[in-house]
Amino acid sequence: MAILAKKLQPAKTAAIEETKKVFAEYNDFIFTEYRGLTVEQISALRDKLREHEAPMKVVKNNFARVAFEEMKIDNVSDYLTGPTAVVMAKEDSNEAAKVLYDFAKDAPALVIKGGYIGNEIYDQAKMEAYSKVPGKKQLIAMLMSAINGPVQKLAATLQAYVDKKSQEGGAAAPAEEAKA
Repeated sequence: MAILAKKLQPAKTAAIEETKKVFAEYNDFIFTEYRGLTVEQISALRDKLREHEAPMKVVKNNFARVAFEEMKIDNVSDYLTGPTAVVMAKEDSNEAAKVLYDFAKDAPALVIKGGYIGNEIYDQAKMEAYSKVPGKKQLIAMLMSAINGPVQKLAATLQAYVDKKSQEGGAAAPAEEAKA
């Protein structure tokens, strides 16, 4: 439960509204702890995440709690402790999780706390398993490849049959002309 004062200062209210506005644009959220990372490492991580259209934002935990509560997203307050950065994704959030886990191999100071994916809370173990699942685009490509394989074989077989018949027909035509 977020601590909400009876009278909020206008600057804090504006900050909460801005946080809520940013969060509202995204479906999935991954919570990380960045304590111990250098500025260069954080910048490199942000660049990699941006490639997958998954920005990383550092927000005050209390502002984030209030914003999530107002968005009717519950049970994320456990992840909003200590220095927290929120990685946001519209789709293919497992690609963002994959980037985070790959980056954490080189920079063990990065800790993935958990996430809110598809209206469900993911703990650290579930997030790691989720990061290993192929993304939506990869799954579609795999499905198309599986569908395309038999069709290509059928087309090749039909073409071979047509080629064979045209060769037989081409050889038979001169023999018929000789008889006439």
